[in-house]
Amino acid sequence: MAPTLTADQAHARLHELTVIDVRTPGEYASGHLPGAHNIPLDHLDRALDALKSAAVHGDLLVVCASGARSTTACERLAENGISAATLSGGTSAWTQLGHDTHHPATTRTPWAMDRQVRLAAGSLVLTGLLAGQRWSSARWVCAGVAGGLVLSALTDTCGMARILAKLPHNQPHATDLDATLATLAG
Repeated sequence: MAPTLTADQAHARLHELTVIDVRTPGEYASGHLPGAHNIPLDHLDRALDALKSAAVHGDLLVVCASGARSTTACERLAENGISAATLSGGTSAWTQLGHDTHHPATTRTPWAMDRQVRLAAGSLVLTGLLAGQRWSSARWVCAGVAGGLVLSALTDTCGMARILAKLPHNQPHATDLDATLATLAG
């Protein structure tokens, strides 16, 4: 199991940590720890060499929204011989304690993943209910979404978020990720 730091512990050591944010670019854009580098969880394997280099120069702190994805990332890093800690409670805990977050200087930022999931789930349920007025079998869409939400809560994972993360607006631009990896490797 990966070591954890509380938000206050991480705040006190922020100047000596290399922070890796494994959320989607949209979530990262909505506010991230100062100095954090965005490497979405789906791209972690591509970043292993750069993260090995960064770990030689100092401790790594992996961050996500709640701590679930960062724990997964830390486990994957450990499998590859890279030591990293996770932020307990993620950026949610960080902001609840009033610590500063930074926002990239872009004109338009994608919605946070939880907001995208709520929109998609709500739209599917509403569509299923409306279509169910004409075709009763369409109501199964609602049951499927409800079952997925229950499973998501029980397992602390989200299949819909994994699917939405693959949409083009949730992908890091190749140059952004390449620049991040070059910075970490250098």
